[in-house]
Amino acid sequence: MIRFTDVTKEYPRTGVALTDVNFHVAKGEFVFLTGPSGSGKSTILKLIYMEELPTAGEVRVSGLSTVAVRRTEIAKLRRKLGIVFQDFRLLEDRSAEANIAFALEVTGAPRSQIPSRVSRLLTQVGLASKASSYPRELSGGEQQRVAIARALVNEPYVLIADEPTGNLDDRATRGIFQLLREINASGTAVVMATHNLELIRRSDYRTIEINRGQIVYDSGESKPVQPEELV
Repeated sequence: MIRFTDVTKEYPRTGVALTDVNFHVAKGEFVFLTGPSGSGKSTILKLIYMEELPTAGEVRVSGLSTVAVRRTEIAKLRRKLGIVFQDFRLLEDRSAEANIAFALEVTGAPRSQIPSRVSRLLTQVGLASKASSYPRELSGGEQQRVAIARALVNEPYVLIADEPTGNLDDRATRGIFQLLREINASGTAVVMATHNLELIRRSDYRTIEINRGQIVYDSGESKPVQPEELV
């Protein structure tokens, strides 16, 4: 599903961010990306949803290659991905349900289907009773749940989470992590960048550690890859 082959990324101002990175993520897998600040985790995520392209090497996501990708293809790819950030990025002047509805509107969902889909997503993330609440009226954990619901509007096959619990207390962190586990159990692959080593220790998910732009540890590197996993 996701494959990095000899990927190097260099930025004009800050220099080399990644050097010779190789890994794959199989369909339905849950993968932690960990490492110190500035190690290259966010760059890897940006390469997956193709906000950035590699300086050398190749990234393939669901058959789409960075070697010859077009802008229109990137737009279509992002509709198949769910992306969640540390800072929520909700529209402050819209309620929880309106934030989710807006994401459906911009992706061209039929208007007649939007209310039922919004209701289903809010129920999925445990916020059915907060539909009319604005971001300022929600806790950090609740805001992140809205952001996750918004990321799920197109039923993505991969959910990319960049430090999704970084601004949350321990209780909210546990709740968000449990929600991500449930989403993964339903068949969606999850790639989660995190500094939270306690989360990693409490689970048996695959862990890829990045340091100074290189993979220094991959707990799943010896796992055999079946051809159907790379579809």
